[in-house]
Amino acid sequence: MNKTTLVLGASLKPDRYSNIAINRLRGKDHEVKAFGLKSGEINNVPIDTELISYNDINTISMYLSPQRQKSYYDYIIGLSPKRVIFNPGTENPELYKILEENNIEVEVACTLVLLATNQY
Repeated sequence: MNKTTLVLGASLKPDRYSNIAINRLRGKDHEVKAFGLKSGEINNVPIDTELISYNDINTISMYLSPQRQKSYYDYIIGLSPKRVIFNPGTENPELYKILEENNIEVEVACTLVLLATNQY
């Protein structure tokens, strides 16, 4: 049974890695939620522009720069995901510490590589 992934920093632009990740996650039948600055839809996944208090998020796949992440710290902790994947360019030691203090697994990796190598 696949667990729900929240793509934080989703983009409608097809060349953005967050967009590609949503398509690949859906291609492997993962349940996906998405949050971004512009509403729209990617592969039947609506992009929410308001923070929703999901109660079933297993993984957050991060596509926000460390500077942009700060305003989402409380939201991320409140979702109580099992893990947060920090994709290239999103590495944030300050947030790693906060997540670990809240018993949330930190994974510095690439969602696309994890999917391609069946390690997701």
